[in-house]
Amino acid sequence: MPSPPQRPSPFWLSLAAVAGLYLFFLLALLVATATYTTPEELLKALEKREIQHSIMLSLLTCTVTALLSLLLAVPVGYLLARARFPGKHWIEAALDIPIVLPPMVMGLCLLIFFQTALGQFIERTTVPFTYTVFGVVLAQFTIGAAFAVRTMRQTFDQLSARPEDVAMTLGCTRAQAVWLVTLPAAKRGMFAAASVAWARSLGEFGPILVFAGATRMKTEVLPTTVWLELSVGNLEAAVAVSLLMVLCAMGVLAAVKWLGEEV
Repeated sequence: MPSPPQRPSPFWLSLAAVAGLYLFFLLALLVATATYTTPEELLKALEKREIQHSIMLSLLTCTVTALLSLLLAVPVGYLLARARFPGKHWIEAALDIPIVLPPMVMGLCLLIFFQTALGQFIERTTVPFTYTVFGVVLAQFTIGAAFAVRTMRQTFDQLSARPEDVAMTLGCTRAQAVWLVTLPAAKRGMFAAASVAWARSLGEFGPILVFAGATRMKTEVLPTTVWLELSVGNLEAAVAVSLLMVLCAMGVLAAVKWLGEEV
């Protein structure tokens, strides 16, 4: 006779209860926000020209930021995962500074840097960053790149170095081995790193507000739109933009989970 199924132990039941309560709390927040207003009011808010501009600017800047973050995260993540050199732990800690610092402080640091002689020289010789769209991208990149680097470091840590060594014994240089062997194996991590940077940039508020400002039809993105609408008492528009950001974030998470299962 087959043995009867074992009942879950009180230990696992207690852990499941904690997880269930937290999940219920998150769902309650989302449901309360989604049912606060009517679909008609949401559509009316999303039809505003200022909000449509902030949507397009957010999609553009977040995509550019994600690509730039990936370009930085791949070589830096590989360096941290494969190389051994003095002071490596200190460098790793320094790269995590944007993650642990308050976002508003990062925006203030950017603003102060571009008031220095070096910062002003960069703005004169390249493009202006302070209170411009380029400043929005730079503020997003400062935060998003740190998360992308951490993701790529973990990705390369999980990949065996043996295929690279085999490729080099067959005549490849280190760069060729990385390009032909390692990067194709790391494509899931690369997608995850870009997605994390994109999602983190979408929700960035503090650095953008301090460094790039919240000028309507110029540097206004979705998080600053929520703040601007709340500041004038337009709660319906703030809720509409918030729900749009929630849907974008859920879409990114679903894509990362789906790719992790399919690839």
